[in-house]
Amino acid sequence: MVVTDTSVNPSRPAPSTGGSPDSARIAAFFDLDKTVIAKSSVLAFTRPFFEEGLLSRRAVLQSTYAQLLYLLSAADQARVDRMREHIAHMCKGWDVEQVGSIVEKTLQDVVTPLVYAEAKDLIADHRARGHDVIIVSASGQEVVTPIARTLGASHSTGSRMRIVDGRYAGELEFYCFGEAKAVAIRELAEEYGYDLSRSYASSDSATALPMLLEVGNPRAVNPDRPLRREANENDWPVLTFARPVPLGRRARPSPRALAKLAATLGATALILGATRRLAKRRMR
Repeated sequence: MVVTDTSVNPSRPAPSTGGSPDSARIAAFFDLDKTVIAKSSVLAFTRPFFEEGLLSRRAVLQSTYAQLLYLLSAADQARVDRMREHIAHMCKGWDVEQVGSIVEKTLQDVVTPLVYAEAKDLIADHRARGHDVIIVSASGQEVVTPIARTLGASHSTGSRMRIVDGRYAGELEFYCFGEAKAVAIRELAEEYGYDLSRSYASSDSATALPMLLEVGNPRAVNPDRPLRREANENDWPVLTFARPVPLGRRARPSPRALAKLAATLGATALILGATRRLAKRRMR
């Protein structure tokens, strides 16, 4: 059974107890990375985890490099599986409470400025129409839950790592990816009485096709090529989200923050350069 976080919005309505199709509830399921926020949610917390001693400098570079390779190439199953193993291994031994504390403490500075204005408006529209908003992401539940709460979502579901004695064991118990996303929303529909034929789902990646195919109103947001092709063939709406804005007021960056940003951009440029050189050598 897929366990979802049902504590995101304590004011959510009680689960449906049945009724006619017209009285069934409607849900709007949203993928997270590049659908609601303009960056990988895992990568967004790299610096806070580094500053709190959870990541070494080498691990930061390896994580950034892995994410860049993922973004610069097709998101095939083999590559995603390698990313999954890399992240699980990287987090092995981390204290669960410390991770939660870091995420809560840095969420407003790290993630909320990355939320697409278009996604924010679409989520607000669904809520105004009485729809439950649900975040469904392959990122860890420790990251997904507070982000979903900030967005005003009713529920969320994400990947979960096995925990032993308050620490991550380096193994994933549930990987919320591909077909698992479809399983998750079916279980939510059963629990809360959602009519999936009238519900919505939005994602940027073809890897989320199982989730999109479960609902009557799928939408492609900033789609990759395979998803755009699928959307065009099936006449699905294709939305472009391009304006990340903070949910609240954003403070002017300090000189120290600007210096850190410059260092991060410099490291990213070096990695991109190395990636391009490697690709050229392989083409020869």
